[in-house]
Amino acid sequence: MATNLQKNNNQIVEIAYGKSRVGLNVPSNFDVIEPKFLKQVDDPKFSIENGLKNPINSKSLRDIINSDSKIAISVCDITRAQPRKIVLETIIEHIADIVPKSNIKILIATGTHRVNTKEELTSMLGEEIVSSVKIINHDSRDGNSLVKMPSSISDIEVFLNRNWVEADVRITTGFVEPHFFAGFSGGSKMVAPGLAGLKTILKLHNYKRLKNKYSTWAEINKNPIQQDVRKIAVESGVNFTLDVTLNKNQEITGVFSGEIISAHDKACTFAKETAMIEVEEPYDLVITSNSGYPLDQNLYQTVKGISAAAQITKNNGNILCFSECSDGIPDHGEFYKLLSSFNGPIEVESTLSDPNFHCQDQWQVQMLAEITQKHNVSLFTEGLTTEEINKAFLNHEKTPNDLIIKLINKNPALKGCVLPEGPITIPFFN
Repeated sequence: MATNLQKNNNQIVEIAYGKSRVGLNVPSNFDVIEPKFLKQVDDPKFSIENGLKNPINSKSLRDIINSDSKIAISVCDITRAQPRKIVLETIIEHIADIVPKSNIKILIATGTHRVNTKEELTSMLGEEIVSSVKIINHDSRDGNSLVKMPSSISDIEVFLNRNWVEADVRITTGFVEPHFFAGFSGGSKMVAPGLAGLKTILKLHNYKRLKNKYSTWAEINKNPIQQDVRKIAVESGVNFTLDVTLNKNQEITGVFSGEIISAHDKACTFAKETAMIEVEEPYDLVITSNSGYPLDQNLYQTVKGISAAAQITKNNGNILCFSECSDGIPDHGEFYKLLSSFNGPIEVESTLSDPNFHCQDQWQVQMLAEITQKHNVSLFTEGLTTEEINKAFLNHEKTPNDLIIKLINKNPALKGCVLPEGPITIPFFN
């Protein structure tokens, strides 16, 4: 699809949207900010195998397991672009002569997200793995599937997936990119919140932790959320980790394996160098995507793209986000129900700041409310109604070019930019 801006000296910018792109006509003086592009590693399978053989601060995977080992492997759910199939195929082949497939369980680290369907699992993992290896969707609400763990974090009771806890060898596999309040994805997040109980997740993502100024994009060492999930992962007994980084084409650009903290630190440093882009000053208008499919499947995930844009938007400035939302709000969880209970973002603050208030998805509501108090946010989508969008404190923008023209007419000196890849680019200014 394409939109038109009747103005001279324009440029067409292709913005990620679902499984395709939207051609948007914007003024030529708008900045286009993208991550530094890295080509795919020459041989992805070889790179993964090399990571299994030559890990960081760890024995090789084959030296960790034996023929009796019961193995649990944590992988991302359908909302992440992780190349699960090649990662899992390579791991399973690499240890096939030591341990049978019947000893392996693949755990879908859903956190509080919905379970993934059989069709989704097949698209994620491939028919061969789905038919030959036991796959378990984590359910954070199923008390029978959880085990309470000892923890060094005083204010969090840690409950983790029983299959993870009872395994002899625990392997995390993840996709590392900047995360809007945990610093980076991947690594320990594949244990918590990925395989954690709801009670644990509510504490990890509570108002106080999210309000901390270090709970933000690309922050690790001072980030209370990242530090807590790292403690939980290490104390759960992770034996091996394998994280990857990706380019905008969802191709593998780096493989980082071994001891979970060391490997994740290397991956984060690598990802930060490509994703973090410094700008000189904030903008009046920032146009962004939510990185296209799979991240832009719903409104809940779209908060990430909006947050990336907010990093460089002036106070009372405008954000325009493109997100397909093919999965709606979505229809599971408490995100929309909680949003709908408020008349505006200011009410959110007074309710969520109460230390006795706990509700699933309050973290996403909190982040969205903080942004919409400071900025005017519009959403271009074909997956939601105007009523649903307005309930989220957003404006429904059906004709993006009209908004651009309106803002330019109001302010001829308007300074604008486009983040065509959304939150895989994290702009910032000092």
